[in-house]
Amino acid sequence: MAQLGRAWLLAVVVFLYLPIAVMIVMAFNASPLYALPIQPSLIWFDTLASDTELLDATRNSLIIAMFTAVIATALGSLAAIALARHAFRGRSLLRLLLLPPIAIPWLITGTAMLVFFFWTGIGRGLHAMLIGHVALAIPYVVIVIGTGLETLRADLDEAAMGLGSTPLHAFFAITLPLLAPSIIAAALFAFAVSLDQFVVSYFLAEPGVTTLPVEIYSSIRKGFTPEINAISTIFLGVSTLLVLLFARLSNLGGARGRR
Repeated sequence: MAQLGRAWLLAVVVFLYLPIAVMIVMAFNASPLYALPIQPSLIWFDTLASDTELLDATRNSLIIAMFTAVIATALGSLAAIALARHAFRGRSLLRLLLLPPIAIPWLITGTAMLVFFFWTGIGRGLHAMLIGHVALAIPYVVIVIGTGLETLRADLDEAAMGLGSTPLHAFFAITLPLLAPSIIAAALFAFAVSLDQFVVSYFLAEPGVTTLPVEIYSSIRKGFTPEINAISTIFLGVSTLLVLLFARLSNLGGARGRR
């Protein structure tokens, strides 16, 4: 039975990672038709360097994702702290309202945002995509940071204030450092949600201004090109480095505590 379980787990891992491995290998294959055997080459990375449409879309995605991470983390952190540390009327309802944006299909969310933005005069473009991405990322930030707050002792701030510290100083001196791993995780989550967002970006993009997922979709409709493998491989490498960086940072506190 144990061997069957290990075999099943291995099959699941292969199913998940084999397509990614094939994409990476083909990014370094000289043949545009994926002919075998593999001919190692960097030709598609050189071609990518002159593909202005993909590069512009990549720049837009990175700009929107970085601003989304900063704004959503700031707003979501304040909301999570208010929900976790303060009792007020309607708190349970607000917590409940955080779940629908995660559960509602993004197709419906994108359509609703498109209608609302035109109705309010916001329109379409990078600014509209940024607002949409922030709105989608905030619930994830609140959940991640809220989970981190549950592991912290609320009486630490009270003890600091009892010794003469102000609430603001107690927050920055005690709560914020202890909450830093959760904040970093939330920011990375918001960055990833924005970077990967297709539906909302597709609905809110104006002609000539797109993000990388939308540009890849448009390129595939015209005919798949190996430059997409190249840019996807680069993004995969960057994402992996960010995950490893967060794993390293999140373990620093524990490593010091054990010494």
